[in-house]
Amino acid sequence: MSCCSAEIGLDISLSRTGCSADELAIASRDLGNGLRQSVLSIPAMHCAACIGAVETALVGVPGVERARANLSLRRVTIDWRRDRHPAPDLLGALAAIGYQAHLPTAEIDGDDKVLTGLVRALAVAGFCSMNIMLLSVSVWAGADAATRQTFHAVSALLALPAVFYSGAGFYRSAWQALSHRRTNMDVPISVGILLTFALSLYDTITDAPHAYFEAATSLIFVLLIGRVLDHAMRRKARSAIAALTRLIPRGASVVQPDGRLDYVELAEIKAGMRLAIATGERVPTDGVVDDGSAELDAALITGESLGRSVRAGGSVRAGELNLGNAFVLSATAAPADSTVAEMTRMIEAAENGRWHFRRLADRAASLYAPVIHSLAALAFVAWFLATGSLHTALSVSVAVLIITCPCALGLAVPMVQVVLARRLFERGVMATDASAFERLREIDTIVFDKTGTLTTGMPRLANLAAIAPEALGLAAGLSRSSSHPVACAIAAAAISTGAPPAFADIREEAGVGLEGRLGDDLYRLGRAEWTLSAQDTSATTVLSKNGEAVADFHFSEDIRRGARDLVRTLKDRGVDVILLSGDSRQAVETVAAALGIADRRARLLPAEKVQAVKDLQAAGRRVLMIGDGINDAPALRAADVSMAPTSASDVGRSAADFVFLGNDLRVVTGLFDSVERAARLIRQNFALAFGYNAVALPIAFAGYVTPLIAALAMSSSSVLVVVNALRLRMRTRPENVEFSVAESSI
Repeated sequence: MSCCSAEIGLDISLSRTGCSADELAIASRDLGNGLRQSVLSIPAMHCAACIGAVETALVGVPGVERARANLSLRRVTIDWRRDRHPAPDLLGALAAIGYQAHLPTAEIDGDDKVLTGLVRALAVAGFCSMNIMLLSVSVWAGADAATRQTFHAVSALLALPAVFYSGAGFYRSAWQALSHRRTNMDVPISVGILLTFALSLYDTITDAPHAYFEAATSLIFVLLIGRVLDHAMRRKARSAIAALTRLIPRGASVVQPDGRLDYVELAEIKAGMRLAIATGERVPTDGVVDDGSAELDAALITGESLGRSVRAGGSVRAGELNLGNAFVLSATAAPADSTVAEMTRMIEAAENGRWHFRRLADRAASLYAPVIHSLAALAFVAWFLATGSLHTALSVSVAVLIITCPCALGLAVPMVQVVLARRLFERGVMATDASAFERLREIDTIVFDKTGTLTTGMPRLANLAAIAPEALGLAAGLSRSSSHPVACAIAAAAISTGAPPAFADIREEAGVGLEGRLGDDLYRLGRAEWTLSAQDTSATTVLSKNGEAVADFHFSEDIRRGARDLVRTLKDRGVDVILLSGDSRQAVETVAAALGIADRRARLLPAEKVQAVKDLQAAGRRVLMIGDGINDAPALRAADVSMAPTSASDVGRSAADFVFLGNDLRVVTGLFDSVERAARLIRQNFALAFGYNAVALPIAFAGYVTPLIAALAMSSSSVLVVVNALRLRMRTRPENVEFSVAESSI
């Protein structure tokens, strides 16, 4: 499969990409100490060879200290200094090596026109290739001369759209590389396709007994399959930041000195502005409450399942959701410097990592083109000198180019990954990043989030037996008017008590609780300091009547199914287990004690979780992070491998390498077993691919292979690799996983 071919249907014009060095400097970010950071989007960056060329060119620009390309986002981050040099001409340096670049646009979402173009090209190549093969069977079956000539002519017409439409992306990529004195894997592929088509067209015109149109079209078809899979995986990797961006409002209402509200775009918000935050809106930037109070859903930042009360002077962070009353916020930071912006930068920084397997594969690929070009040229010269026949020399050189096509080598890993993904999906695990399969085998430490990961994420009334039915009914009567998780838990627990009493004048006080009247009595349900005249209880939630306690309510969360078995199995295998949570210390201690996790840490912010993961990595650990919240996304990206439940937030799932379905955590152990078996198949596929080339190349060079036989051999090697990969589906379910285990709770 090709990793360098230009994206079909993608056309970035110079008018869109152009911007001056000064404009680029204005858009850069100040890192302090004279160091600035710029981010550029490079649509034509497709493989490791591209990454190497881009980073080398940028590092050579005076003033640039560091350049790091992100293949998933097709962006490059450049750190540069302006104190000793003028603003560096980054765009000029990239243009000099054939790459157009521009400042990233804010909109990441939208229709994937690139994937649509690839699928369309694949469909055209598949249709043409299959029909040409059918005609070739008739020719090889012994058709007479007239029929053979007709079929060759029809095959030539069918090959035209496949060669010149479906294969156009490979030619553009090859020409771009050659025009800037570089080479890539698409160069020999393009040469092989075009020479095979030209030779077949010549044989058709001269009424030769055989033509090889199916060799050119089938080669394009197989390569495009790899391109479609590759692009789909990369788009999946890019979706984490897109999901995070969607949660931030595009603007906010600014409170003017005269009280008037003016709506401004997000980029125009600056520190010191007073912003009006309505009920149901997300906070656009960090700040403090200037007027009013609210109940905020802080799951985006802390992952806590319960909301938090914010009053005048209290701090609010970008991305928090206002569940209660409207309030006025005084911004303390611009959106570009907010908590969510920092989370986005951490995700991007973590995505810039390099994986050992990709580096090895890219180094091998860099040797492929010059070696095969040289061998094909040598075969042409040797056979022309030996036979004096241009046709024979050209046929042998084309056979050498085609028979050594890296399709089998390119499919050796992706096919196992695709089959593994299907097997894991049947087991309840989805893979969002194929490269994580290899990294998972090195894991020796697993870090868990608590809420929504080790637990189900919903509060449960823990002391139901100690609450009188009458008191529970009263609490349910107040709770049914609220959507707060605690109120929902009380209402759910009171289903069996019958119809609750009908309260009058029910009112929800943001951050503290509910109150309502029943006859002449005032009932309150909420925080003890608000509900009671004199606090004499340790409970956090109390039902009171005219200031006197009626009942205390204590809450806990259900342990996720299989959590105990998973922790025990991991310990038996020598894997260290750590619990990192943004929840309260008491809640973390309760869950950790129930599961037997000794290393647990509470009240951690997203940056602190990332630092904890990095500290483990600095100590030589290989870390798997399992979390569910948006606040876990930076740590999920920073970890060597990451996993989230399907109940996780969109950003949490997008940032994870694996997503597991259902409630049973024991699929994690099945994942480890499946990946280990897949690794063995990958090694076997590499042996098959290299063995095939070691045998086929000398035979083709010796002139015993025609371009048609070369195409068939190339296809057979790919089929052999695919069949070997399908062996992974022979076993369907690890024995250590049961699917009928009842839910347990703390």
